[in-house]
Amino acid sequence: MTELDLLYTDIEDDLRNVVRAVLAAHCDPGAVTALYDGDRSLVASLWKSVAVDLGLAGLLIPEDRGGAGASAREAAVVLEELGRFVAPVPFLTSAVVATTLLLGTDGPLLGQLAAGERTAALVTPFSTCAHGTFPTVSLGPDGLTGSITSVAGALEADVLMVPAEGPDGVAVYAVPADRAEITPVISLDMTRQLADITFDAVAGEQVVLHGESAVRRALEAGTALLASEQYGVARWCLDETVGYLKERRQFGRVVGGFQAIKHRLADLYTAVESANAAARYAAATLAADDADATVAAAVAQAFCGDLAVLAGEEAVQLHGGMGMTWEHPAHLYLKRAKADQIAFGTGGAHRSRLAELVDIPGPR
Repeated sequence: MTELDLLYTDIEDDLRNVVRAVLAAHCDPGAVTALYDGDRSLVASLWKSVAVDLGLAGLLIPEDRGGAGASAREAAVVLEELGRFVAPVPFLTSAVVATTLLLGTDGPLLGQLAAGERTAALVTPFSTCAHGTFPTVSLGPDGLTGSITSVAGALEADVLMVPAEGPDGVAVYAVPADRAEITPVISLDMTRQLADITFDAVAGEQVVLHGESAVRRALEAGTALLASEQYGVARWCLDETVGYLKERRQFGRVVGGFQAIKHRLADLYTAVESANAAARYAAATLAADDADATVAAAVAQAFCGDLAVLAGEEAVQLHGGMGMTWEHPAHLYLKRAKADQIAFGTGGAHRSRLAELVDIPGPR
């Protein structure tokens, strides 16, 4: 383990400001809420702004492959802002998970992802833990056959990265999305809607020969950086709730002045700051390829997943009846937090994994 600087750099602060300005201009909460009524028109236009106009689709891709050559630290800053706006874009699934999977490959697909010309998704259930088992489709003489359920990012993807079991083990195949049957699923978080995918003897191009290790590496990157999105969700909930309670009056005084409310917000503030530290450390170890990266990812996901849900619940409750209404965005954040809580493995799975990594007895 090396000593890592967890403070934000000037470049990261500038990146945050740019991303926040674009999201403030193009990611209106009303348009995000419309996703729950089936209007997904925001997704494509916002993804173009983020992926192409800002060039963030290629953030983790080396410059000689057409990307920005940045690290997981910068990607984490972007995810913090995407979480702060519950932005419905496939940055996590395409620019982080699918891109990490392809970093060692030589084909043109990585450059196309970097340019924002195509968007990819790894075909595993969103709940798949990097260290657990994951389903695959079958590779036969006629092509790929099988079904995978609850896949994130598939609805926005042009190409699907499909783990397939063949005679030589698991390999990953790139399949154009229009060759698969993709069925949208009514999801708790419609800002990251899941889909069930079926392949019926479809042809694909093998892009990763030793697929199991590559898939696990991609999922672990997603695990580590999802914590930054969860921190962004929690940060918005805390900031908005504090701002509201500083103005809302009841019984002739400001609601935020009641001692019990102060204690709840102080506890939440402490927890959110702790989440920031855990998420930053996970991103920093991932960026540095540090030996502690796996431990850091497990710690971050075990803590930040539950904390984001707590922050969402506090935001809804402390906004009173208004927080329960369709017009207020607090429910968007609680749903994103609840869905993220089981993404890439539950908190219990990460705590069990952490117990193994640091050699202490886990829960039985």
